[in-house]
Amino acid sequence: LAAPGKVARAQNCFGDLNTDGLIGSADLAIVLSAWGACPGNSCGADLNGDGVVNAIDTGTIFDRWGACAPSIESIAPASGLPKGGTVITITGRWLGSTSAVLIGGVSATSFTVVDSSTLSVVTPPGTPGPKPVSVTTAGGTATRPDGFNYSVPWSTVLEQAPNPAVVTSAALRNAIIATGYPWRVRDNGTQIEMMLVPPGTYTRGCTQGSAVYPSCWSIEQPTHTVTLTNPFYIGRYEVTQAQWQARMGSNPSFNQGQPDSPSRPVELVSFFMVQEFLTATGLRLPTEGEWEYAYRAGTTLPFHSGPGFPNGSMNDDQARQIAWFGALSTRAVGGLAANGFGLHDMGGNVWEWCSDYFALYSPAPQTNPTGPASGSNRVWRGGGHTNTSESVRASWRNSNAPTSAYDFLGFRVARDP
Repeated sequence: LAAPGKVARAQNCFGDLNTDGLIGSADLAIVLSAWGACPGNSCGADLNGDGVVNAIDTGTIFDRWGACAPSIESIAPASGLPKGGTVITITGRWLGSTSAVLIGGVSATSFTVVDSSTLSVVTPPGTPGPKPVSVTTAGGTATRPDGFNYSVPWSTVLEQAPNPAVVTSAALRNAIIATGYPWRVRDNGTQIEMMLVPPGTYTRGCTQGSAVYPSCWSIEQPTHTVTLTNPFYIGRYEVTQAQWQARMGSNPSFNQGQPDSPSRPVELVSFFMVQEFLTATGLRLPTEGEWEYAYRAGTTLPFHSGPGFPNGSMNDDQARQIAWFGALSTRAVGGLAANGFGLHDMGGNVWEWCSDYFALYSPAPQTNPTGPASGSNRVWRGGGHTNTSESVRASWRNSNAPTSAYDFLGFRVARDP
């Protein structure tokens, strides 16, 4: 409460004798109780330092009556993921009466006043980049510019929002934006470019074949619903020979020795060899459920979208615009049209290892499937340069022993935000 004839106001809190963040009746009581001479100028209530606690000191209390202006001294940690949910500690002065905490102008999900100098705060979702942190108390608002940085710490953002010329579906663009994560990033450790795939639900398996290969095979059925509840990043391209060699020191590929070989996919890599690369980089393989969802990018036909067929295709000739197949060798990644997530060569060029053990499908709906817990073979997806159009459709599957290594078998990486 304000003293008679005074308006409560924020100030630097000289006179807050009990350090509660308010200059008021409690501090006035301290002055009155210490009234008189202060031997050796040792009296804390002697605000003007003249050795006597008297009306001058009570006048100081009345003059400065009100709440103390808050200050922010540190924020830890000072960075976190754009999805929010990072618990941060804000330390400073006069924080005990905090009524609001804003990060980038957005209210914190929650905050707790630990004591007059400490707040525990849960960050809200935000877009990547440094954001101001503001704390409002009865004494005013303190702001620390660039106090918290939203980031995906292992990456460099290349494009925050999906490019409508690439992600032509408004529904997919909205789903990507809703995650709060940047759409296109580069993994700092490997320089591998990666695209965000948002959560979603789709029908996995073969519902119809292509014009030339109309049949669905037993390993592609029965169809079933797959729900992915978490966003993930997946390589824009298959891992190249140059990217492999930069980390592993040698190039096992058969299709090398050409001017563009460094940009061709690495192959002749077994599942076990790939695990060494993943261990060295912190990346992972996509699950089979993630892989097919990423291939389809919202389409339901055998072949994903391409130029002139935004909803996918059953036309084997059109598949040549999106997949490299029926050829004697690989080619540089990214030479054909991307799908609706901006991913290239999901069909053709080289088969791609997935993390799952192989098993026949069940008709039961699945959420975040990772395949059986054990088995003898690991899954391949996508078809290779030596194959027909049948193998490059969304639902086609293959598998082999994890020791297998062929000149048409490589991989694509994934990573959790």
